Amino acid sequence: MKKLSTILLPGLIGILLTASCSKSFLDEKVYSSYAPTTLKDALGFEASLVGMYNHFSQFHTTSDRQGWLNVWQTGTDIAYAAQQEGIEVPYYNYPLLVSTDAAASFTWSWAYRMINNANIIIKNIEDPALSGISEENKGFINGEARFLRAYAYNVLATCFGRVPLVTEPLTAPKTDFTRAPLDEVNALIEADLIYAGTNLPNPGGLGATTNSAGKPAGRAHKYMAMHLLSEAYLRMDKNELAEQQAEAVISSGLFSLNTARFGSTTQPGDAFSDLFIYGKQRRAQQNREVLWTLEMEHPASVVGGITNSPQHRRVWTAAYYQITGMKLADSLGGRGLARLRLNDWVVYNLYEEQDMRNSSFNFRRRYTYNDPARPATFGQPVPYAGFDTIFRVAPHTTKWFQFDPKDEFGFAMIKDIILMRLGETYLLKAEAQFKQGKLEEAATTLNLLRARSNASAITAADVDLDFILDERVRELVGEENRRMTLMRTKTLVERTRRLNAVSPINQLVGIEDKHLLLPIPQAEINLNKDAVLEQNTGY
Repeated sequence: MKKLSTILLPGLIGILLTASCSKSFLDEKVYSSYAPTTLKDALGFEASLVGMYNHFSQFHTTSDRQGWLNVWQTGTDIAYAAQQEGIEVPYYNYPLLVSTDAAASFTWSWAYRMINNANIIIKNIEDPALSGISEENKGFINGEARFLRAYAYNVLATCFGRVPLVTEPLTAPKTDFTRAPLDEVNALIEADLIYAGTNLPNPGGLGATTNSAGKPAGRAHKYMAMHLLSEAYLRMDKNELAEQQAEAVISSGLFSLNTARFGSTTQPGDAFSDLFIYGKQRRAQQNREVLWTLEMEHPASVVGGITNSPQHRRVWTAAYYQITGMKLADSLGGRGLARLRLNDWVVYNLYEEQDMRNSSFNFRRRYTYNDPARPATFGQPVPYAGFDTIFRVAPHTTKWFQFDPKDEFGFAMIKDIILMRLGETYLLKAEAQFKQGKLEEAATTLNLLRARSNASAITAADVDLDFILDERVRELVGEENRRMTLMRTKTLVERTRRLNAVSPINQLVGIEDKHLLLPIPQAEINLNKDAVLEQNTGY
């Protein structure tokens, strides 16, 4: 990973394309690796934005380290590592989480590349001399860049706290970064998302493949900005504003909780599992609950798609086929590796029996031998035995079930990634209401969500932050970045100690209050020779 003093290097990003279509580009000579990128027309801005989405996807899909997704789930209140890859180890064996940590470094560098790419677009689209693009389209372009910049800064603020504030493209080497006050970082996030919420287009209608601006449906729209701003406001303790943003999404009439099966029903399921079935995960595929889906195609065919090889199925789905008498099957989710194992609290104590999110379509707890070549066991239950329960028949969510008969080994994942949906918006609203002391209102909001899943109704007396965080697991396990949720709510240490201290392997070790933030990458501190880039306390 390039470091902060170089990650803002436009020439190394490779995703911001020069706008000119003239043959004269063949004669261009770049005398400095910090040569400024100048965008002059709509086509150039479009290419730049597509590149930003490609880079954005790396945070959710990177396959350079197969344990990357584990970093954000293991060593929290819900899971421990099973068939670990390695990068996740410091995130349950916390004394190993030091300033040279690979995951923290990747998070930092990914975010600042996003930010510099956005800064280039923002600076060019706001150039008073720019012509040939309508004011409305300028607002769309600027809104998209600001939304993605805010997303990156919100990740940084959640994970690191105070961070350098960079709002202009880097045009020369810089080695004197300092950490800005968190209020200043938050103010930029707020301003960017308010702008995006005002200027971005609406999503397309249900079934539409484009938004109201004619852009592909996977691109940013105004309600994505509102949803993200609600979450950011909760972190900032601006709870009334957080409630307003969540309510704006809910009351828009454009989205609704899915309460019945939709699309093809030839595959067994229910109203909740339908949200995650391959071919049903996009608004264009009649999924009325999703706000944002990261579409699993190459950007050349789907603008805003991704080019990486995501690991979600390998992380969440059990390695059942490693048991004699078991064969790979689409009904069992394809080929997983169980790089994490949900803890017993989630598996056995979290859900009511009748909760739809706990149904066999949404949560697999048992397996049956399915190899007809072994008739002695065929059709019999697979017994729980020893470490088989850790990864071979580990209970798990089915949200990442996916099988491609052309890729039985399961190298690629063709399933889309839902990044925002209305179920979470209701949870953000309830959290904002709780934090304002509006317990009756919070219970009402939560009951709307729980009713969809046949969970029992609650009262105001049941509502506290722990209940809301429990409900987030019931609703969003396998979807949300659990570590960032607990860092945002400052509950990581207490809940992890209480709910995940005992595991059959990979015992939780040494979690402390300092782990509410990640360490500032030591390499960034070392390169920043002309100013002090302070380390977070305790590292």
